[in-house]
Amino acid sequence: MIKMLDQNQTPLLDTLKVCAERFHAPFYTPGHKRGVGISPKIADVFGKTVFRNDLPELTELDNLFAPAGVIQQAQELAAEVFGAAQTWFLVNGSTCGIEAAILATCNTGDKIILPRNVHSSAIAGLILSGAIPIFVNPEYDPVLDIAHSITPNAVAAALFKHPDAKAVIMVYPTYYGVCGDVQAIAQITHQYNIPLIVDEAHGAHFAFHPQLPTPALQAGADLSVQSIHKTLGAMTQASMLHIQGKRINRDRLNKALQLVQSTSPSYLLLASLDAARQQMALYGKQLMSRTLQLAKEARTRITQISGLSILQSPLQGELGGSPGFISLDQARLTVTVSGLGITGFTAEEILDQQFGVTAEFATLQHLTFIISLGNTQEDIEHLVQALTKLTEMITSSPSLLSYKAEGQEIWDDVFNVGASVHISPREAFFAATETLPISKTIGRICAETVCPYPPGIPVLMPGEMITKPALEYLQKIQAMGGFISGCADTSLSTITVVKAKL
Repeated sequence: MIKMLDQNQTPLLDTLKVCAERFHAPFYTPGHKRGVGISPKIADVFGKTVFRNDLPELTELDNLFAPAGVIQQAQELAAEVFGAAQTWFLVNGSTCGIEAAILATCNTGDKIILPRNVHSSAIAGLILSGAIPIFVNPEYDPVLDIAHSITPNAVAAALFKHPDAKAVIMVYPTYYGVCGDVQAIAQITHQYNIPLIVDEAHGAHFAFHPQLPTPALQAGADLSVQSIHKTLGAMTQASMLHIQGKRINRDRLNKALQLVQSTSPSYLLLASLDAARQQMALYGKQLMSRTLQLAKEARTRITQISGLSILQSPLQGELGGSPGFISLDQARLTVTVSGLGITGFTAEEILDQQFGVTAEFATLQHLTFIISLGNTQEDIEHLVQALTKLTEMITSSPSLLSYKAEGQEIWDDVFNVGASVHISPREAFFAATETLPISKTIGRICAETVCPYPPGIPVLMPGEMITKPALEYLQKIQAMGGFISGCADTSLSTITVVKAKL
């Protein structure tokens, strides 16, 4: 019989408190010496208590890279709650977890299968590892201009063509809360005896309520990276990496995490992970029930506002499910505002500046809001009232109309550009480069990531050949009100390319 751990404990947080309160003369880092040396201005904003707890790796506080005390205990407690065989605390965000996962599974020249709408941290992992990306296009809704998940069939086709791949990565959920079929993709991936790595940054809350999507590990993933700070109660940048099974070498993963994490980890972040785990272990279902109830109320009331619609779960929508969209995080609210005749960018600016409501992000047609355990009934009232006032403002001010439906056919071509890898992202990153006017880059090898919003899918990545259709697509997105990120020149007048060999 497996003995359950006492989830009331917060071993790391408790020990940090004891160390902070113990009287002693500090002759160690950090330089502010338990808050004595901080600027009065920052003390006015943050107070002094937080700095008394900003301690280094004292003997009692364990060592993040070789835990044998309170960090190990805190990680074991987290592993039990999140359903993992082993859990690592991350102080460099989910970014370092994704990078370490790729470093742990791929050598230079190894192939790895991943979605085209992967997070930029995966591209960084490719550069660090020297792995060769085999991109799989996610399912795409050209009407809503939203990329969903990669499908089981697409993964099966990629593995059939590249049976020597060392791992598969998928994003679950997407930024919009859309969830693909992790279970089916895990089964396909495991037929090749390779691991499925899941970027579950936005799904840390899934384990705590039956009405939420199935957690990735429970669905069969080998490794999951979660941003505990994004949807639960940890401090920003505090994340966890979970694994199960034997397809990933834990020693190599340990070494990889040491490469991408700070050797001076913040105990404020680590302790917040310990506390967030305890909070969810004891009260998770209750907190998520309340969160989902708030989200349901917001969804119901916003749907009734003329001109607005909301991304619905496949079970609730008229068209039913699809291989790339089998469930939806009901705590993620994507509101389509294009029916008002404005862009999401315009709506975001008005809501933020005039009504004091700040969305998570905007795209051409949508605004996405994250509802979490920290939101209140007052927040929902504020959101609904702001959206109501927005529609009234648009009705009375035709000059604000900015959304044009024509041109949407370009979204159908989103996956027909780019994705032509000629050299590895690592080789392109370290190559000699030059910056050229955009008109002179056709046929050259890109040396940077060029990612348009919407739809937030990189069109060009380091190592890919730049094509005329790709450039035309990027320029059309700019003209329609989108913006370009990831590259040095976001105006898209120039692009950095690999220097031609003479």
